[in-house]
Amino acid sequence: LDDPGLDIAAGEEFLQEVFQILLEEGVQKSTDVTQKVCEWKEPQELRELMDLELRSDGEGQERLLQRCRDVLRLSVRTGHPRFFNQLFSGLDHHALAGRFLTETLNTSPYTYEVAPVLVLMEEQVLAKLRELVGWSSGDGIFAPGGSMSNMLAMNVARFRRFPESRSRGNWDLPRLGLFASQESHYSILKGAALLGIGTDNVHLVRTDERGKMIPEELEKEIQRVKAEGSEPLFVCATSGTTVLGAFDPLDAIADICARHGLWLHVDAAWGGSALLSPQLRHLLAGIHRSDSVTWNPHKLLMVGLQCSAFLLRDSSGLLQRCHGVGASYLFQQDKFYDVSLDTGDKSPQCGRRADGLKLWILWKAVGTRGLGWRVERAFAATRYLLEQVKRREGFQLVMEPEFINLCFWFIPPSLQGQESSPEFWDKLGKVAPAIKEKMIRRGSMMVGYQPLGSRVNFFRQIITNPAVTRQDLDFFLDEIQELGWDL
Repeated sequence: LDDPGLDIAAGEEFLQEVFQILLEEGVQKSTDVTQKVCEWKEPQELRELMDLELRSDGEGQERLLQRCRDVLRLSVRTGHPRFFNQLFSGLDHHALAGRFLTETLNTSPYTYEVAPVLVLMEEQVLAKLRELVGWSSGDGIFAPGGSMSNMLAMNVARFRRFPESRSRGNWDLPRLGLFASQESHYSILKGAALLGIGTDNVHLVRTDERGKMIPEELEKEIQRVKAEGSEPLFVCATSGTTVLGAFDPLDAIADICARHGLWLHVDAAWGGSALLSPQLRHLLAGIHRSDSVTWNPHKLLMVGLQCSAFLLRDSSGLLQRCHGVGASYLFQQDKFYDVSLDTGDKSPQCGRRADGLKLWILWKAVGTRGLGWRVERAFAATRYLLEQVKRREGFQLVMEPEFINLCFWFIPPSLQGQESSPEFWDKLGKVAPAIKEKMIRRGSMMVGYQPLGSRVNFFRQIITNPAVTRQDLDFFLDEIQELGWDL
């Protein structure tokens, strides 16, 4: 024990090599449009290439460095300008620097004593996000993803109505009713299961043809649930649905919640960043009337996974009372500094990543106007692509997009003119999966597809990356047309 158990000099030399690999393979090549989006391998082939087995003895530095290269080379390049597969994409260098700092610091922002800079940083970022929502005060915490943020909202709503549920559980509560639209995120069902409320007690409200919740249908559902003897508790409105990008009418929904005394949560994981744009923030009109909000900067702002803010209008300490247990080894009340800065007990987690740091650095780098410009550029790129889809043979819109979700079918020549055939839609539903397989095996690009209701599989194109150019968008349509022409 007289000497360190680590070879620090060798470790630092290894890191210098790894940083160079990260820059070349993980940053430069991953954002280079001339490179493949992915180098597709079948699972068994990939297992053999990576030699995943863990053995008794360690490996040398050169072998480990090659493994680092392989991880980057054989993974999907989500920073690539032609990766359109998810609601997150692109690579921001400032935010990535923040991620490096977060990992290097390796601390949890649950107490000021172990994360003084990060605690104050999180406080400032959350305050700025609440200001954009329209609240002059409130509370909040960063959570590991939008699903968990939505679940926090459900838990806090239940605690506010039934504070005894924290100690006594659900056994003597009335049957609760939760309401969300048919297009809401699946985390509402997952949250109901996790919290013991039950998925049968999630009532999915009808939407209009654009995927927006119909307020009159919400009113009917609430009345129906009441008549059945249940206790309506919580309404989740969505600002930017996952598939269609629909924005629920928040003011009308807020009126209903106020009339029935229900908690209004807005899942703005996807669409919340529109609040940064003076041109687009009208899409979330009425969000200031909500009780809580989920907002994921790791999506449209390119902050990097993960960065999800749970925002609360309440400033009475509701979040702390709901989740806090005051562990004496962390949250001592006789510390020498202001213990209100020990915010970790607001979260069901103990250890937490400092997810606010990368957003803070990005915000410092480009400012609020710069973040808003990114949202507006993504919107403009979608408008351009929309016009191209309308002009091209074989492309058919699912509907006009309200935001940045562009949904469309590609109809191969073999199916054109057969729309009246009973087999048409069945055959069309197989086109998108077939094209996607071809593009992934080629490595040229990635884009998502899915069915929705009675609509068979269609492409859902998402643009969040400011590096995407007009040439990339033209290539996107050309590639689909080429890969699907002979289907």
